[in-house]
Amino acid sequence: MFMRLVLLFTVVPVIELVLLIEIGRQIGSLTTIGIVVVTGFIGAMLAKTQGFNTWYQIRHEASEGRVPHDALLDGLLVLIGAVTLVTPGLITDAIGFSLLIPATRRIWRTWLKHRFDYWLQTGTLNIVRWK
Repeated sequence: MFMRLVLLFTVVPVIELVLLIEIGRQIGSLTTIGIVVVTGFIGAMLAKTQGFNTWYQIRHEASEGRVPHDALLDGLLVLIGAVTLVTPGLITDAIGFSLLIPATRRIWRTWLKHRFDYWLQTGTLNIVRWK
């Protein structure tokens, strides 16, 4: 797990930096900076609307006495998507947008459910009930 975090926090930023430099060479520095700013702005608006939509879905399902499983996972994915959009870079922006768009978020949610099942079955994830 530690090595994965090291890779995440070292390799991904280096790849993002190389990609931004190369794109800057091809289309110009100002255009590249503009793309980063515009994707950040659009991402912030999308994160806000999807966050509110998810919050309303959670409240609606809870008020009906149902546990909002999917809505809670959506909330987690929207949060992760918003955080990745704050990180400058095109790869993280693509991941962030895929987590914020409902159609692609469903794919991520299904993947995450399978991962949770796997972690529970292998004992990698333990759920403790607090009293």
